Amino acid sequence: MAIRKLVLDDFLETEVYTLIGIHCTIEDYRLAYLLNKALQINLSRKPKDLDNCNLKTTYPIYEWENPAQLATWNLVANSCKVKSDPDTNTLNSLFNAQQASTKVYHLVPEYKKVNYLLKIENELSSNREKLILNNILNIPQVVTAYTIDAEQLKSKDNLIFY
Repeated sequence: MAIRKLVLDDFLETEVYTLIGIHCTIEDYRLAYLLNKALQINLSRKPKDLDNCNLKTTYPIYEWENPAQLATWNLVANSCKVKSDPDTNTLNSLFNAQQASTKVYHLVPEYKKVNYLLKIENELSSNREKLILNNILNIPQVVTAYTIDAEQLKSKDNLIFY
């Protein structure tokens, strides 16, 4: 009887994308507007936020599909603040602390200082990548921006947007 071997590497292709970390303190809609203006793209907010059901967090996400270059651009916030109600156990305690606590979660915990992530799903040449970075850095509200090596990330599964 013949033994057959199925190699899954033939079916599973690794996704090629460029990931840019952006440091700025402005709101996500304002950054999307400024990126649209600086890069001549058309990011628009998706009807549904990026949802992480395990942590009950949502991240605002903007998307633009470029049919000319067969590329998809995504802008997503890296942090999410979740306000939790006070525990019922502490309500009956001697020190009745009825304050709600706020916890900050990060989409990419390795880069906690990054405010926004720009993911470009297409293989870019190094010249094109440098041009995009320079255009982002020319936005006055952006403190800094740089390319992140996605292969080194432990949480790269969080960057799968559907």
